[in-house]
Amino acid sequence: MEESTISEALVPLFKLDRSLNQDQGGRRITLLGSINNEPALLTAERAAFPSDPKALEVFHRCLANVKNLGTNDIYHWYLASAGQGADNPSDLKLNLIHPCTEKHIKKYSPQRVRMVTETPEIYQQHVRPYMAQQREEGRLNWVFNVLEGRKEQKDIIYRDPGQDGTKEEAFILAPDLNWDRTTLTSLHLLAIVERRDIWSLRDLNKGHIVWLKHMREKILEATVERYPEVDRDQVKLYMHYQPTFYHLHIHVVHVMLEPTSTQATGKAFGLENLISQLEAMAGGPDTGMADVSLMYVLGEAHDLWLEVFQPLAKGPKG
Repeated sequence: MEESTISEALVPLFKLDRSLNQDQGGRRITLLGSINNEPALLTAERAAFPSDPKALEVFHRCLANVKNLGTNDIYHWYLASAGQGADNPSDLKLNLIHPCTEKHIKKYSPQRVRMVTETPEIYQQHVRPYMAQQREEGRLNWVFNVLEGRKEQKDIIYRDPGQDGTKEEAFILAPDLNWDRTTLTSLHLLAIVERRDIWSLRDLNKGHIVWLKHMREKILEATVERYPEVDRDQVKLYMHYQPTFYHLHIHVVHVMLEPTSTQATGKAFGLENLISQLEAMAGGPDTGMADVSLMYVLGEAHDLWLEVFQPLAKGPKG
């Protein structure tokens, strides 16, 4: 009998004792068991998706047990199973954007990245007007749907009225659309503020320190109360810059969540570090993040690279 045939015959003989570990957001699992009364470790990892065009053409038709988790504006998210049959577990998390825009296509396409330095002057002269334009194009409809009670209300984990009970300090906490709502080591929540005058971390100043600390405490309290298996020191809070949408929000993730480029230096700014930076700044309550230079990563297809930073890197014409 060939060696490969002998090896293949071992897997069906595996008898499970217990699960040792799950990582990579639940995509890899290591099991302890035995084969023929001898201890054995079995690690299973989901294979990569097919890249062959013919296979991709039929991929969506092979999905079964598609269950909608939520819908908001053009965004839809689901659980599904890759195999046919009612008993197959939901092993896929699906996000659908329909209709999608050219910006969505750019965001999800592979592209080279650049490290840029955004000075206070570049922010005021170029980036802030770009943010305003994005907000005016209706890209925040889904956010306002949630804040104004039209969508996703059953998903809200916690609603904080703020220290003074006004919308100036109020925020909500809800699952991020990329989380499967089940795997705690890939926990991903969003805290979204009610007020609409703070678009990004650039708008934060020393006058917001007490508010930020209040949000940090309430977010941690609400998270561990809702998910008691998670401890406070297993929760990480950060903001993106540049963010995906220009309305202040805080990402709340499990520390074991597989680190990706969205959590890397040049993209994620830890909330605790932002608070400390604001506290260390000299000046009055209006002194803040708009007064410092920020280094961060931009994809080469991003409008800010094409319209602002690439031309600045090339220098004045002529």
